[in-house]
Amino acid sequence: MKLKTVLVAAAAAVLAVSAGIAQAEDSLLKQARELFQPIPTFPPQLKDNPLTTAKIELGKMLFFDPRLSASQLISCNTCHNLGMGGDDNLETSIGHGFAKGPRNAPTVLNAVFNVAQFWDGRAKDLEEQAKGPVQAGVEMNNRPEVVVATLKSIPEYVEAFRKAFPQDKDPVTFDNMAKAIEAFEATLTTPDSRFDQYLRGDEKALNDLEKKGLALFIDKGCAGCHQGINIGGQDYFPFGVVEKPGADILPPDDKGRFKVTKAKDDEFSFRAAPLRNVALTAPYFHSGKVWSLREAVRIMGDAQLGKGTLSEDDVTAITAFLKTLTGRQPEITYPFLPPSTEKTPKPVR
Repeated sequence: MKLKTVLVAAAAAVLAVSAGIAQAEDSLLKQARELFQPIPTFPPQLKDNPLTTAKIELGKMLFFDPRLSASQLISCNTCHNLGMGGDDNLETSIGHGFAKGPRNAPTVLNAVFNVAQFWDGRAKDLEEQAKGPVQAGVEMNNRPEVVVATLKSIPEYVEAFRKAFPQDKDPVTFDNMAKAIEAFEATLTTPDSRFDQYLRGDEKALNDLEKKGLALFIDKGCAGCHQGINIGGQDYFPFGVVEKPGADILPPDDKGRFKVTKAKDDEFSFRAAPLRNVALTAPYFHSGKVWSLREAVRIMGDAQLGKGTLSEDDVTAITAFLKTLTGRQPEITYPFLPPSTEKTPKPVR
């Protein structure tokens, strides 16, 4: 009888512990759902730029076409490589004449969910963003009129623009080039990460260490800046709330959003990096100086939360959680690009 009582008590204790764990897991999932949203299976519709098959296919061709650059060597995919997490995995990108860009290239994957584009948010959307690198001297170094002349010199492109923009009397324009690229880039989303599966109710999608990392990510304050569908990308925050990193990580001559707003409070503020697929997009930060995801977590802990806020075990757990944000990568078939003609402007070296 005594043994039976002991066994019953032990069983009750196990059930109580199990119930407590289940309750804690339910609570974590509830918290996560309040802060984050899974990436939808289908791309979102764009304001003032309806997605059509013809427009997306044209945008895809343009995204991969190096003839948008003056040298005819650099395409959008050069710095936003779709086989490498949507960026170039370089400290800063190499552009026209091997010029080195000033900042690390952000990923194009899921960029449609960001509040604005570039680290300082100077482009309101992907259409506006698409125009910038084409004209930037350290990037593609081209001029809108040359781009248009190039596209109009190629009959297949003229026909593709006509199909993509059937209401336009003169469809081959610099603005329509950007609209087509925006339409294609809006399809470059990465749904069905293990974290998305968790948010949709599959609590086994994350292991215990990853759940611990998620809990720490929320409780320690990381989610204060990195939340929403893209786990960031929704607002601007100073880099170094508690302690500014060294000049190697936070270059003193790059004042971030201040360059756009001229507001003193925006000095050294940057758009919170979207953390989707972050395990694929090293090196990190706008300076591209940190190659280890674990080290990036440690630096953010010190700079934004304060030294000692994150233990080494905390860093390990948060890093493990961040790796669950890698989603299903876009499957892209490289497009066949129409040949140049005798009227196509020649490359400039």
